[in-house]
Amino acid sequence: MGQIEGFVNITIQAEDPKSPEAIALLYELERSLEELYPAESRHDLELEKLELQVLRYDGHPAGCGGLVLAREYAELKRIFVRPGYRGRGLGEKLVLRLEQRARELGFTRLRLETGQHQGQAIRLYQKLGFEPIPAFGPYLTDPLSLCYEKGIG
Repeated sequence: MGQIEGFVNITIQAEDPKSPEAIALLYELERSLEELYPAESRHDLELEKLELQVLRYDGHPAGCGGLVLAREYAELKRIFVRPGYRGRGLGEKLVLRLEQRARELGFTRLRLETGQHQGQAIRLYQKLGFEPIPAFGPYLTDPLSLCYEKGIG
């Protein structure tokens, strides 16, 4: 069955962060961050703690993002859309899906950290209602980090 012109199939589903497609997305994200930030500003993440969602555009892995669950909040992590898929609203769909998932898990606050050199990401988070907060957790001493929070309850 062919695709209807003008319509694409976009799915966002949970995936093992150690799957080959997830590893490829996370590796591509890390390579892009290397161009912007020193190693100490690219905060490590234990994949076992990441609840990862992969966004597919007509079946092709186009982006990913995840949640790390803390006691008082869920944290958005590793939000990434491949360059060839940007400008289509996919980042927004991904963040909104992760927000929904955090709410399903009973969280009422969603936090994130991004780097000051990621203007598109910052604009997206602000558009979606995230507000600046003081640095938290592992970002306390990173001068390149910007932290945000949104009430979701």
